[in-house]
Amino acid sequence: MNKTLPLVVLFGRTNVGKSTLFNCLTEKRKALVSDIAGTTRDSIFGEVVWQNTEFALADTGGIHDAGFLRIGRKTQKKNRHSEDIDTLVQQKVRDLLKEADLIIFIVDARAGLLPQDKEMAAELKKILKSEKANIENNIILAANKADSPNLRRETAEFNRLGLNEPIALSAANGSGTGDLLDAITDKLKMLDRTEEEEEEEEEEEEEQEKDENISTEKSNKDIDDKPIRISVIGKPNVGKSSLINSLINEKRLIVSPIAHTTREPQDIMLNYKDRTLVLVDTAGISKQGQKKAKKIHEKNILEKFSIAKSLGALSRAEIAILVIDIKEGLTHQEKKLVEEIVTRKNGLIIVANKWDLIEEKDRKAYTNKIYAELPFASWAPIVFTSALSGEKTKKVLDAALEVYENYQIKISANALSKLLNKIVKKHMPAKAKGTKHPHIFELAQTHACPPKFKIRVGAKDTIHFSYLRFIQNRLREKFGFLGIPLKIIVEKNKLVHGRHEEKIASPKGKKSKKS
Repeated sequence: MNKTLPLVVLFGRTNVGKSTLFNCLTEKRKALVSDIAGTTRDSIFGEVVWQNTEFALADTGGIHDAGFLRIGRKTQKKNRHSEDIDTLVQQKVRDLLKEADLIIFIVDARAGLLPQDKEMAAELKKILKSEKANIENNIILAANKADSPNLRRETAEFNRLGLNEPIALSAANGSGTGDLLDAITDKLKMLDRTEEEEEEEEEEEEEQEKDENISTEKSNKDIDDKPIRISVIGKPNVGKSSLINSLINEKRLIVSPIAHTTREPQDIMLNYKDRTLVLVDTAGISKQGQKKAKKIHEKNILEKFSIAKSLGALSRAEIAILVIDIKEGLTHQEKKLVEEIVTRKNGLIIVANKWDLIEEKDRKAYTNKIYAELPFASWAPIVFTSALSGEKTKKVLDAALEVYENYQIKISANALSKLLNKIVKKHMPAKAKGTKHPHIFELAQTHACPPKFKIRVGAKDTIHFSYLRFIQNRLREKFGFLGIPLKIIVEKNKLVHGRHEEKIASPKGKKSKKS
């Protein structure tokens, strides 16, 4: 392990998927994975690079009992020469927790919140209270095995651990891991930030508050020169390679009616309207291909790995172009692909290919049909094309540039504050449970590329998920965000001597005094 790098430690019960997540983040099959509890014994280290931030990642042994965290020095010394492997493994975990710059506390979304999770969270807080200045900055809560929308919604119960909003992910298929890596790099940068940099950032925020318009200025001077990575994804034989050939005006990629002709992602660079684009042609993804890959056969094994690489290409792209065969219509597998794209927070463009084969070309009717089947992605633009004839294919590139502009949108604090007052005045915040309406103290943008937001509510307040959708819709009405999935997390206030901080917005849309 490179000791100069910040140390991020994976921590949790046995069989929550730490080793699978380690392999996923390091992109190496270094950690042994099995269903047998206690498979990992020695801590395994790897290095990860994400968004120009490099860190060391440690996979640790699973914890059977939270009581190990309370082991005193005398007990540790007594057990130092013990032949009890479990004791030695868990002592090693304790030592790594003290050395860690950041801890990823992993829980199992399928199993739900267990008493062991609560005990381990409580003991972890006690250890870090004496070791770290700010516990919240040193822990990220990750709910693994959230392989379906229902499981992702149910991860809200882990808020009861008091470790911030859980990040729902699936280490097995990679969904949500981009969000986790974003959170890791954000916290590492925050921990490394000097007081001088914080003062400069506060001054910049004050200047931004004076401007009520959308600021789409780039975070650095080179962002305009940065290539826009666009992953072209879809089922086999929907015309992905044909579309790219049409966009670049040359027969660069092999086009064949045989499924899985493309096996490895191909990067193709082109210039369009003074911007550099990188188009990534990926292997066709199908449920049938994944099932076939289970057979011991060279061809099917190649299919399995090509599909995995196609999904991996999404993590390295800002925008995903989903190509569908408009004559066949949307399939269940394509709906799952859209869910995957939304989960990874890629910009999304739907290309309805083979439009030339449709006799009655009613774009409005087909658009309504697609949105009816994808109600969670009705913000994505749809382009009707014929890759073989080249009809309307350039509109795909125009849509990509527009979506990328929305991908970078940064909204000033002043503009969000005014919008929040209007939202609350129009519709009082809806509670998830309890008897009183929650107070929303703040609506803020926490990230751009892709845009992410947070709302801050009272320490004891809850807010219904439908109200979060209401806020998302108002954000889209006001600021656009064409083709961009929006994420809003809920953050709770801390009680200071029994008093809340000053409210930024009240149900009447006015500022209120301290409660």
